[in-house]
Order: sequence, then C-alpha cells, then structure tokens
Amino acid sequence: MHLSHDKHNKNLHRPPDDAVWFVALGGLGEFGMNLALYGTAGKWLMVDCGIMFGDETTPGVEVIVPDIAFITERREDLLGIVLTHAHEDHLGAVEHLWPHLKCPVYATPFTSGVLRRKLSRAGLEGKVKVMEIPSGGSFELGPFRGEMIPVTHSIAEAQMLALRTRHGAVLHTGDWKLDPTPVIGGVTDEERLKELGRDGQLMALVGDSTNALVPGRIGSELDVQQTYERLFSQIRQRVVVACFSSNIARLKSVATVAKKVKRDVTLVGRSMWRNAEVAEECGYLPEYNEFLSENEAMLTPRDRIVMVCTGCQGEPRAALWRIATDDHPEVELDEGDTVIFSSREIPGNEKTINRLQNRLIAQGIKVITVHDEKVHVSGHAAREEMVQLYQWTRPRLAVPVHGEVRQRVAHEQIAKECQIPHTILPANGQIVRLGPGLHEIVGEVKSGQLALDGKVLRRLDHDATRLRRKMNANGVAAITLVMDRRGVVVQEPQVSLVGLVEDIAESLAAEGAEMSQLPARIADVTLDSIEQMPKSTRLDDNAVRHAVAQATRRKVMNVCGKKPLVEVHVVRV
Repeated sequence: MHLSHDKHNKNLHRPPDDAVWFVALGGLGEFGMNLALYGTAGKWLMVDCGIMFGDETTPGVEVIVPDIAFITERREDLLGIVLTHAHEDHLGAVEHLWPHLKCPVYATPFTSGVLRRKLSRAGLEGKVKVMEIPSGGSFELGPFRGEMIPVTHSIAEAQMLALRTRHGAVLHTGDWKLDPTPVIGGVTDEERLKELGRDGQLMALVGDSTNALVPGRIGSELDVQQTYERLFSQIRQRVVVACFSSNIARLKSVATVAKKVKRDVTLVGRSMWRNAEVAEECGYLPEYNEFLSENEAMLTPRDRIVMVCTGCQGEPRAALWRIATDDHPEVELDEGDTVIFSSREIPGNEKTINRLQNRLIAQGIKVITVHDEKVHVSGHAAREEMVQLYQWTRPRLAVPVHGEVRQRVAHEQIAKECQIPHTILPANGQIVRLGPGLHEIVGEVKSGQLALDGKVLRRLDHDATRLRRKMNANGVAAITLVMDRRGVVVQEPQVSLVGLVEDIAESLAAEGAEMSQLPARIADVTLDSIEQMPKSTRLDDNAVRHAVAQATRRKVMNVCGKKPLVEVHVVRV
C-alpha cells in the first residue's frame, strides 16, 4: 500500500488552538474498524485502531482496515494511539497500520499483552513502543490529559477514556455495560463517571451505539454462568462451547462451572490459547494451568470434558468449522455431543453460521443457541444503561458512534430524551468541533476502507476486488488466439471456461449438446467475430480483443444468462 506524505497538504485541517476536534476514520455506519482521532493545539491523538472482517462480498479478503492516509500525512503531529480494550475491532489494525504511523501505543497490561503477541507474529516485536497504563490510570500527551475509567465488558480491562484539555473534557466510552456481578474485574466505575458530570464540565460524550435498539438492561455474565451449570449437569456427552477467543469472561464462566460439575476443560484454536495465556499472566484466569491439551481431551471420557473453541461466527478457518468438516488434526465430535453457540450473530454472518449449524445437526450433534437458552449476554449496554450513563455524566454534546445508521439514530434519540442539549451524527471523515461553544461539522477529510489482500493493503474498491466479485458471480472465459502478422488465425482458438461449464452444459442439455463441445462453440463465435472485422482492423490487438470479448459475452449470455469476465490473449507469429 502506498500512503502519501504530501508536505503541501499536511497543514490542512490543523487542529485549532481554541477548540477540540473529533474525526472518525472508521466505526461510523458499520460494526468494526473503530478508529477515532481527537485534535487540539496542532496535535492529534488516536483512540483505537481496529479491523473489520470481510464477507462473501469481498472474495479473497479476510481483513479490512481504515484508510489512514489523512493522519499518515500528519504523523509528526500524532502523539500516540490509545487502546480502550483488546477486541479485534479496536486493536486488530495496529499490526497492519503501525508501520505507516510509527508512534507509541498506550494500553492496559492485558491489552498490551494481547497486542505484543500480535506484533510478534507480524515481525514487529521490539519495534513498537508499547506503554502500559494501569487499569484506571492516567497519562499526559501534549495538550491532552487522559484518564482511564474501568468498565465492565466481555473482555478484561475494558476502559472508557476521559480526555481533558484546557477547553474541557470529552468522554470516549469504548465498549461498556453496567454489570453488577462481573466474573472478571470490577464493576463500572460509577463514581468517576458521576464526577465527570458534576458542574457541567463534560463537553462531549462520544458513545457506543451497539445495543441502542435493545430495551432494558443487558444482563449479567453471572446469568450465563448459572445457565451453564444447569446445562453441563444435564448433558451426558461432550460439551463444546463456541465463543470469541477474546471473551475472557465467558472462558472464566466455563472454567468455574466445569470445576463444579467435575469436568475438565480444553481450548481449541490458537487464538483461544493465546488470549487465555495473557489472561493467566494478568491474574484473571488461574485455571489456565489446569486446562488439558486437545490430545488429552480426546482421551478423556466424553461425559467428563468441556471444549471451548473458536468459530462461533462460522469462520471457515476457525476450529469449529474444521471440526465439523473432519479437517481438524486433533479434535472430532461424535453423535450425541452438544455444541453451544455462546455469542450473538454478527449481522452478515447469519448464512455462514446456519451452514455450520446444519452440518453439526446432520451429524447427530445437538446445537444450543441464544434462541434456546441464556447462553450469552452482550458486552454492550442496552437502553436503560445508556440512559443511566447520560444521567451520570450530563454532557453538553452527544456523538453516537460504533454502529450502523439505525443504532446510531436510536442512540441519538436516547440522548435527546435525556435532555442532552446537542447531538451530532457525523460520517466517517467528517471533522466535528466538539467545543467549546459551537458544536458543528467544520470539514471533511479522506476516509475509506483498505483490504488486506494476502500480504498487500489496497483500497477495497481496487480493480482486483471488483474483478473477483465479477468472477465469483459470473465466471471467466479465457481465449487464446494465435494470429500471424496479416491478421489471419493460424491455430484453432483455445478456450478455457471457469465457473461456467456446468451452467452452460445444463442449459444446452435439451439440445443434446456434449460438455466437450462447449469450448468449440465459443471458438466458432471467436472465429466468426474475427472474420467480420476489416482486414486492417485485425492487425490491431486491442480491436481484436474487444471484438472477441463482446462476441463471447453475447454467446454466453444467450446460453446461460450470465456475463462472464472475458480475457482474450492475442499471440502474433
């Protein structure tokens, strides 16, 4: 990926001395890819740097990150990256984007531990300056004084970030909820949040919108733990719990209940083991040292084991999918085993998850989801909790982030009902003046999405991605023409059809056509199109390619109703 460093443009959109700016380069109108910038007095501070995962609309692309060209051009004014917690949508892009930023990273010990392992695998060990801040700690960077505020979430050491400047304070909520009985860490620090709201000192709240459409309160992890205790006692064979590898609270619940019902625990999936190891190092998961290896688990009686594995979203490379397709080197399941999907379905993943669940059920494996039992609670606040936060903090401006349009609009409505004086719903790239005084959108900078395509970062709308979509939907026809210098075809055209042969064969079945005849039919169309060209035009390779491609597309469209990607190779002899 080429990220420009245009010295002429670097002073554009310089944060002013008399105001605080906010601009998101990701996370607005989407779930994932969270990246926020705060600016004042000519300096920028980045909060979070996350990824989003590709889907069927991005063939060949598994990871998507924000386009950071704007801040890369100004990286000498970037003071650092502050991470609120260790979920992929908040820190997963650091390993991909840090080489273009080269600034310090600030995080709590658990988040730092997760990040360091990711950096080591990316070949960045020892290169990135990772500064640890204790949970609830503070720091000073240029015109910013930051204060971490511990909150409950589904991962250890999640923090809200209060940023204080000489113009006032801003609260960046990150991911949070109000859980009165968390299984790891403490409860959300109510007193420090109330302190922010005293005397109207909070200039703005930039807040998570994930569950703004969910009424009531989200519930406690302890509720899930109680459900597990009942289910683990009732199930007579293996229990498999599929969840996110970063959900340390869920892993803690499984370990606690397994010990009560006299089952051993094993982890399946490299990321599950890595995150559990970090949790143990930070004191959150002492049970880690008692976990069995995957091989040991397979030798343990089926009624005495609980497996916790990755793949709750149906990811093809994750452990559960490999188990379901008999592709896992160590683990296999048997008829009568039970798989518990202990997560919500991320929008867009429903079809993939359904395919995985159908595979398991077809093998005689029982599947339990959130639609059957309380086997999951969200890590994000519901409406009543959001109201509570606004009552504590009383900001003058609410900026809903982290969500699609419908969640953010619902969040805005909650803020208005709480009588917050001002709300703004910016888009990615829009610069918001948070205060003091006026709250408004004052400009716009470049934003967008970059795809990790193999080892290369390129814009998601790059031709390579667009062509893959077309190939995926309509197939490919490749034609090789050998012509002499006079424009005469001297060999039979060679035709290769990818993703089309079966379609065309089925369409031609009524005519009695053989599959082996299909390339010949395309070759005939190719020769006809060349014969119809003026002799002088046949000497132009581009003209030949254009004519043959058009004729081929028309033929395939007539036969099977598809417009394939057509590649024509002209060889002159």
